[in-house]
Amino acid sequence: MHPQTLRQYDRIGLVQPQRTAGNTRRYSMRDVGQLRQVQLLSQEGVSLEGIRRILELSNEVRGLRARVRELEATLADQVMDRRGRVFAAGAEGVTTLRSGARPAKRNQVVVWRPMHRG
Repeated sequence: MHPQTLRQYDRIGLVQPQRTAGNTRRYSMRDVGQLRQVQLLSQEGVSLEGIRRILELSNEVRGLRARVRELEATLADQVMDRRGRVFAAGAEGVTTLRSGARPAKRNQVVVWRPMHRG
């Protein structure tokens, strides 16, 4: 890209490169990817304001997806706490298992005595 084009994109906020102490622009790989997207959208006839809005919404979607993953992890933790933890006892002692997981099978004899309900 022409340096003047980069300055214009910087001025209208399509990309915000880091600056050195001498105020020289330093573009990250994310900036370069975003500039490629700007160039593609521009070649497809999208206005600069339209490109700015598309990039803004793309960044918002990326942030929202990260937040959803965070909330899903929190919810999974809460569900585990509500269900209780699953424990397995073996020769090594007691271990915690994920819900639905099974302990590793060993070639051991296990005596099972059902509880009598009377």
